[in-house]
Amino acid sequence: MAKRGNSVIGIDLGKRAYKAVLLNKKSETRYALTSFASHEVPEEMTTADEVAQHIKQLLKDLGGYTKSCALAVSEPGSLLRIIEQPSTPPELLRNALRYNGLSMLNQDCKDFVLDVASISNNGMAGATATSGEGEGAVAVQVQAPATTQTRYLVGGLLRSKVKEISEALAKTRLSIELMQLAQVCSFNAFEVAYPEVHQKEAFLLLDLGHLQSTVLIGCNGELTLTRSFDYGGKHFTQALTADGALDANAAHLMIQQGDPGMADICRNTLSRLCTEVRNSMGFFEGQHETSIHRLYVSGGLSRAEMILQTLSDELGLPCEIWDPLENCEVALPAAKRKNLQQEFVSLNVACGAAFEYLRT
Repeated sequence: MAKRGNSVIGIDLGKRAYKAVLLNKKSETRYALTSFASHEVPEEMTTADEVAQHIKQLLKDLGGYTKSCALAVSEPGSLLRIIEQPSTPPELLRNALRYNGLSMLNQDCKDFVLDVASISNNGMAGATATSGEGEGAVAVQVQAPATTQTRYLVGGLLRSKVKEISEALAKTRLSIELMQLAQVCSFNAFEVAYPEVHQKEAFLLLDLGHLQSTVLIGCNGELTLTRSFDYGGKHFTQALTADGALDANAAHLMIQQGDPGMADICRNTLSRLCTEVRNSMGFFEGQHETSIHRLYVSGGLSRAEMILQTLSDELGLPCEIWDPLENCEVALPAAKRKNLQQEFVSLNVACGAAFEYLRT
């Protein structure tokens, strides 16, 4: 395999916005951010041409240049599970899942591009899909338990979606080196940004997306639980605006200003999210007899202090935003550096994709 370069564009194909970072590798443990961009997109795009046009606009906003691209996909229809099986070569297990998904995962997997990574403590594995018909790969560092069963991370994306994205990227100047699920990228980015927490503590990552939110729970370097549920920024905005009775921008401004009426609406609509998070924590703590003491939040909604405070109050735990660039140098012009203060909360997925490329 050709030696990888020292720079890469990490792209997060979200449902509300596409995000990109341009990262350079300075040494084995040092990275530098030289550019970033965010570009809003329609919620529904039906053709590869549409996707390609928005990616091209994102790249124009990004500036800079490198051909290599590490791609992350935020897709409600994706599949991400942790399973236990007798030790099996990943290729054989992937085929077994494809044809026996109903018995092994309670889900038919024939229409998915699947990949499997055995969970081990031998370093982070890559995640790759380079063509519409090629096999995607999703892998993440986790610690292998001392048991006769082996833990595997199973990732999948609908074959039609992989094909659409691959066709779209073929219309750009980029070369896809990796394709990953967004949840895995977020977990990988947290490891780079907060290695001590990742390796030595129990932690919960809550990513607030547009159509869904995701909970990832890790403990001592191991991904132990992943859950996604249908509540995100779209549902939050609908609650604030009473399905359009109030202008969305005005509603979000009132949230930023701490309006008491909005605080009540905020608490009511977030109650569903808090219930899902609380249930996830309870399941983990019951299984592992380990407590979670802090939640790390990402996504556009986490910019609002009112939202973080509501989550903290309802869950009884500190909730804080985390910075995927915590251990990166920031080599940006002054104007873009200022914008980064608002945008970093949504760059975790794009950063995770880029990190995976640079350290593989």
